[in-house]
Formats: sequence, C-alpha cells, structure tokens
Amino acid sequence: MTSLTDPTATADRRSTDASGIVDRVRELQPLLRANSAQGEQQRRVVDESFRALEQVGAFKLLQPKRYGGYESSMRTLVDVSAAVGEADGGTAWVVSLLNSGAWLAGCFPTRAQDEVWGDAPDALVSGVFSPLVESMKVDGGFRISGRWYYNSGSLHADWSVLSIPVTDDAGAVVDQAMALVPRRELDLEETWFVAGMRASGSNCLIADGVFVPEHRLMSVPEALEGIVPTEHDDETLYHSPLGPLFTVGMVGPQLGLGRAALALVKENVTKRSVAHTIYGRAADSVAVQLQLAQAAMMIDTAHFHAHRVTDDIDSATARGEQLDFSARARIRADIGWAIEHVVKAIDTLLYVHGAGSFAESSPLQRIWRDSEVAGRHAGILPMVCYEIYGKSLVDSDIRITPVI
Repeated sequence: MTSLTDPTATADRRSTDASGIVDRVRELQPLLRANSAQGEQQRRVVDESFRALEQVGAFKLLQPKRYGGYESSMRTLVDVSAAVGEADGGTAWVVSLLNSGAWLAGCFPTRAQDEVWGDAPDALVSGVFSPLVESMKVDGGFRISGRWYYNSGSLHADWSVLSIPVTDDAGAVVDQAMALVPRRELDLEETWFVAGMRASGSNCLIADGVFVPEHRLMSVPEALEGIVPTEHDDETLYHSPLGPLFTVGMVGPQLGLGRAALALVKENVTKRSVAHTIYGRAADSVAVQLQLAQAAMMIDTAHFHAHRVTDDIDSATARGEQLDFSARARIRADIGWAIEHVVKAIDTLLYVHGAGSFAESSPLQRIWRDSEVAGRHAGILPMVCYEIYGKSLVDSDIRITPVI
C-alpha cells in the first residue's frame, strides 16, 4: 500500500502524467475498505482516506495541466472511480464528482481558473444544479441567493460551480448559467441523512446575496453544445459538450460496487450451504451457478457500455470534434443501461448470498444501499435515458431535457 509519507506518492501527485493512476488507487483499496464503515457513520469521506487519495493524484484527473493536473480522459475518470468504488461507494462518488468539478472549472475563462488554482494548485471544486435560486443583475455581475441540494464533495471543496438563472435589468430570466463561487462565501447545512451513499456528504450549500463577477459565469445552453469561455482552444478536453461529461462520471462508482459485490459473493458460496436444500456447499448449486453467471454478465455488459461511452467521448476530444446529437443521445442510453444492469446484478447477488446480506456486519448491505441510492440520480435514471435515445431514433423533435 502507498504510505501517506511515501515521497513517491507526492511525486506522482505533482506529475502531469496519469499513467499508473488506477494501479496506485488499487493499492489504497485495503485502507479505503477499512475506513468505509466509519465514513458512512460520519457521513463524509474519512480524512485518512481522503489524504491518501490526494497523494496519489486521484483528484487531479480532469484538472488542466497548466495547474499541475493530469488533464487525462473520461476513461481514466471511470476506471479510477470504479477502482475506488470496489472499496467504498461513497468515497468513489466524491472522487468522481470532484473531478467533474475540476473539468467544469477548466471550461471557465483563464482569469477565473487563475483565481481557483493560481495560488492553490490542489484546490478542489464541487458542482451542483438546483432550481431553488434567485439572482439579481448588478454592476459587473450578479448577486445570488439560494440553496443547492445535493452538493457531493462540498465538505472538501474550496470552490463550487452552482447553477443560477441569468436575469436582465428588469428581473426577467433570459438564460441559465453556472457560477464559480469560493466555498468560503457559502454556508453549508447538513441535510444528507439518507439510506445510502452516506459518505458522499452531499449536503446543501447556501448563498445569501453572494456577488459573482461576470468572468466567473458560463452559459449552460452554450456549454451543452461545447461552447465554453476558456481561451485555451488547444485544451480540447474542456470543449466537450456538457451533457455527456455531466453524466458519465456517475458510472464509475457503480461499476466498482458491482465488482465488489460479485467478488464477495463468489468467495462466500464456497463457504456456506443453501439452507433447506441438499447443497452443503452453495457453489455446487445449479441455481447459484446460474445466478452468478447472470450477475457477472450484467456487470460485464455495464462495463462494455460504459467504456463505449468513454471511448466515444475521448476519441472525439482527441480529434477536436463535437459529438452530434444522436451520438449524445445514445451515450445517455449507454449510461442508463450500465446503471440498470449493475443495480440488477447486485439484486441477483443478494438472492445468492441470502438473508445474511442484510446484516449490519455485512459489507453487501452497504454496497446494495450505495448502489440503489446512486442509481436514482436524476441525471442517470435508465428509463429517462432510454426515452431520450428512443426519441432520437424516431427523429422526434421533442427534447425532454436539455442535458443531452
């Protein structure tokens, strides 16, 4: 395992090369797993786990290289968060969402980016969309007030990207924007009392008349089409459409949870019987074998679809091209498919493992709860994702969401 005082960990963190990051994270899995129950109780990532992930560069994946980040890829984001998710789902969610926040910050003008990372290259950025917000146009920017639920990673973030309505001088809403705001200017209310993903600390951020200058605003409709205010045209990662980037980060933690559940149940079936049957060893049961095969295939197909998404996004980024609407619609379906099949796989594995799955001492019950809660995020609801894709397949003009 990488030591918290290992000098090579610091060197890795400061490098702009993401090679080996998945392996470095996997070395931390015993530590992350050992801290998972404590993180759930505290409703935040345990400090020891967070520091260890910082040292190996787990929060540098989508930060621009100009500030010491890796500026890597969506495939790296998914694979790293999946590796964390094998040990702890809530921690994986924070890793994924804080990296997504770094990507969002990289889309803003250089002046705003300098304010975030110029003197603090390790600064972290959370992000959340919420309609419970008011804004007022003032000289040089806007004053915003509101509450943003549920801001994953807000307990660790130095800045936050918050959605706001853009109003004209008369107060009429004329656009939607993302505002980059220092965390110190926001209050936090602990509202994250939930059944799963407790360690994500997805609490509520509150603003009361906070001023946001114009250079820290970015139009949401334009960002959805990959039109962003960063002056660095050569940094093609930050010119990708917002929709796919917003949703793909939520897949990795689920993949890791699915792998963890399968590994636990595979190990267990060689040690226990099937109650009220002839099978003294569950691994000999045809029913168990069939269910294990089904669960493994569902987890595999989730990986195939998730990696198709990342490969499509990363290939378009490398070419400096934008994904068209049909490709983005299919990406939403791929993401929904991956989420649905991990959730179903874990449910199947619970049948194999039996009622003992729900003992508080069993890691499976936390994996199950984390997966069930994360799988209900509005951005990745499978049936919504399928409807988006289905409408594109029949050339429907109806768009049920702008986030495509």
